[in-house]
Amino acid sequence: MAPIALLSVSDKKGLIPLAQALIKDHGFKLVSSGGTAKLLIDAGLEVTRVADYTGAPEILEGRVKTLHPHIHGGILAKRNDPVHKKDLENQKISEIDLVVVNLYPFQETIKDENVSWEKAIENIDIGGPTMIRAAAKNHAAVSILTRPDQYDFFLKALDKELVNEKLRRQLALEAFEHTATYDIAISRWMEGRVCSGKSPWLASFPLKQTLRYGENPHQSASWYSSNTEGLGGARQLQGKELSTNNLLDLEAAISTVREFGFGEIGANPSFHPAAVVVKHTNPCGVAISETIDEALKRALDADRVSAFGGIVAINSSVNSACAKFLTSLFLECVVAPYFESNAKEILSSKPNLRLLELDPNALKQSGREHSRSILGGVLVQEKDDELIDPKAWVIATTHRPSVEETEDLSFAWSLVRHVRSNAIVVASSGQSLGIGAGQMNRIGAAKIALEAAGDNATGAVLASDGFFPFDDTVRLAAEHGIKAIIQPGGSIRDEASIAACNELGIAMLLTGKRHFLH
Repeated sequence: MAPIALLSVSDKKGLIPLAQALIKDHGFKLVSSGGTAKLLIDAGLEVTRVADYTGAPEILEGRVKTLHPHIHGGILAKRNDPVHKKDLENQKISEIDLVVVNLYPFQETIKDENVSWEKAIENIDIGGPTMIRAAAKNHAAVSILTRPDQYDFFLKALDKELVNEKLRRQLALEAFEHTATYDIAISRWMEGRVCSGKSPWLASFPLKQTLRYGENPHQSASWYSSNTEGLGGARQLQGKELSTNNLLDLEAAISTVREFGFGEIGANPSFHPAAVVVKHTNPCGVAISETIDEALKRALDADRVSAFGGIVAINSSVNSACAKFLTSLFLECVVAPYFESNAKEILSSKPNLRLLELDPNALKQSGREHSRSILGGVLVQEKDDELIDPKAWVIATTHRPSVEETEDLSFAWSLVRHVRSNAIVVASSGQSLGIGAGQMNRIGAAKIALEAAGDNATGAVLASDGFFPFDDTVRLAAEHGIKAIIQPGGSIRDEASIAACNELGIAMLLTGKRHFLH
């Protein structure tokens, strides 16, 4: 039996060459509707109109054409399911192997700011999305094309007998993206007319919580989130309602502490007990140690002034010793994979302190995509969370770092990508000593970090998220006793910084990778 292709498109670009190739080269029988059928017939191609195929005429001025069991049964039937095959046989329904559909031009219609409600609504496609979704759902057997720029690629795949389930799965993904974009366009337009109050790109996230306010009291805010992924999977044990700024800081704290593992003692050989203190989305104190309470104490001691009113992330169970450190100063939130019962009892003396217990699996389910809103849109990028590979680093100087210095450089490099650019981190023995964040020039960030480190900078290391365009940062580091530097390299003035290091007896490692954070 000849394979069947169902064609029903608004954008008719490339349609006739596609149809000709399907008939002539691959023996397809064509089924089509409305203007698509007329165009193909006028081109001299043999086409069965949908009304003749289904035995049901188009009704409601064309609003109902393809919504019929002969169409959707042929698309959705599982080819190897005996019940499905029997149903097709009883209803005299043929299997449909290829669906070529794109949708009414709703986006084009609403470009006219004065378009009437009635005209816009009439350009909302119903049958098209239904056929697309049906074909995409049954991609194990059905191919779905939604754009003219897919036609040549698909025909070449047919020629080479490469139309397999892997290809159909990719086409299904593109089809669902096509209908999702279409639905968002409709909901955004209707939002502008109806004023629903919710941005449509948030539609896939349930409202988790209406926040007291945004970054400032005069700004309203809401938290949309899955209850099983990322921060949405956290369970608040006590404390005041979370605020917008709390959530932003919590994300920064969790991202940083995950560098050393999260709730994986015994399961992750690279796990280190670690604690992070964050203020205004920048880490101000980070430390690792043999025990979690010692790591927490060192993280708080790194900068107790900045830690006041901060957010703390701990990567293993919070015990009573940790709880005593946490009650020693004012903090906003503490997040950890688990709180021991005696720790919770101690922390209950601070009833306003927000405690969040975060299942490590919720972090794993959050995926690698990171999105943020900009005016009129959303930016999506991969998280900057690739594993650090010291083997890829290059020693650029005559002085080689010692084993201890290399360990400190690795620690500092794991922190600097969590600090707002321009970023400088000074560290030693698994503890941050000074952090310079968000400065307009690198020497300014270095001054802040080195001054915060004070006398402790002597013998410490320095990490920079970007390259050194001048040797001034190297010379400033030397004045404070820095013994080794790690930076991406890649500046046309790298040699000037390397020469300064050689002159001043400082080791320099080049990573070949930058870590800007805006």
